[in-house]
Amino acid sequence: QVQLVESGGGLVQTGDSLRLSCTVSVSERTFSSLDMAWFRQTIGKEREFVAAISWGGGSTQYGDSVKGRFTISRDNAKITVYLQMNSLKPDDTGVYYCAARAAWKSISTQDGVYDYWGQGTQVTVSS
Repeated sequence: QVQLVESGGGLVQTGDSLRLSCTVSVSERTFSSLDMAWFRQTIGKEREFVAAISWGGGSTQYGDSVKGRFTISRDNAKITVYLQMNSLKPDDTGVYYCAARAAWKSISTQDGVYDYWGQGTQVTVSS
C-alpha cells in the first residue's frame, strides 16, 4: 500500500518561510511514475489546490493564491516531493496534504483524481 508522510509544518510569522516534505513508501522507480501534488484545507473551507508536479519534474502548476511565493520540486532519488513556501501570509494557514497518482498526460489540479493521500501537516501563520 502506498503511504505518504508529510513533514515540515509548524507555527511561523507573516513573511517567514517553511519547506514541507512528503516521502512516499514506494521504490524510486515507482515514485518516478507518479504525479505529485499539494493541497491545503482550513476548517470550514473546501480543500484547495496548491501545487502539482509531473513525474519527471518537467511540468508544474500552482494555485493562483500561491504563484510567485511557493515552489514545488521533487527528488526522485530520495522519493520525496517538496513545497518551499516563502512570504507566508495568515491566509496560508491550514493543513497541507500531499497527494499522488499514476502519471497522466498532464498534471491535474483536481483533488478527485489523486489516489493516494498523506495525513497532512499543520501550517499556521500568525499575523
